[in-house]
Amino acid sequence: MDLRQGSPQIRPRTVAIVQARLASTRLPGKVLLDLSGDTLLARVLHRVQRAKTIDQVVVATTIAAHDDPIALECARLGVSCLRGDEADVLGRYREVAAATNAVVVVRITADCPLIDPSVIDSVVEAFHRHPVDYASNTQHRTWPRGLDVEVFSRVSLERAWQEATEPWQRSHVTPYFYQHPELFRLHSVAMPVDHSTLRWTVDTADDLALIRIIYQHLGNRDDFDWREALAVVEHAPELASFNQHVPQKLLEEG
Repeated sequence: MDLRQGSPQIRPRTVAIVQARLASTRLPGKVLLDLSGDTLLARVLHRVQRAKTIDQVVVATTIAAHDDPIALECARLGVSCLRGDEADVLGRYREVAAATNAVVVVRITADCPLIDPSVIDSVVEAFHRHPVDYASNTQHRTWPRGLDVEVFSRVSLERAWQEATEPWQRSHVTPYFYQHPELFRLHSVAMPVDHSTLRWTVDTADDLALIRIIYQHLGNRDDFDWREALAVVEHAPELASFNQHVPQKLLEEG
């Protein structure tokens, strides 16, 4: 039986790796800042853990001393935390995938506190339905930025680790996949309505302020889905442009 296209009961071991660090250039320490009574990292992990297609959630942080608080927060939350090279995030992912016996890897970043378990499941399921090496909802953007999910095989991760040479290919983990469609089979998960102008990731204080407003509107809980967040923004249209002035960093900027 081809496990990639088999029944939902027989799936390759799938590990979500949440990359986190404190040395953010635009909002230092952001992943441990307060978000409605808990840390931003805790909110992300709680949401990722609700995905039905994930066998294990692991935080990948660095061996730098300034990231010790992330390891402590993971211990508080009962989530595995593995540490690796600060600059080579691609290598960090490879090490975590090996340590957890992952067959399929799901990449999540710790600055996306609206990440939705149902969206994670949709991308993972698309990866299994199609004979691909990499599936994501980021290449053809229709989802709000901050619901980003990337899924790839450990075999492909190994190849990227061996062959990627540019610094941004290693710091951003996945560019080598989509920059080389001749080497990898790619699949894009899009939605019929384009919400890609919405910015729900946290890179700046304005980003965090918007996310805090959304959480407050939804009772400061973290079990709401992305459609509830969208309803908050659509009910108060001024929120949609709250952080639209924030530029997204280019790959080459690290």
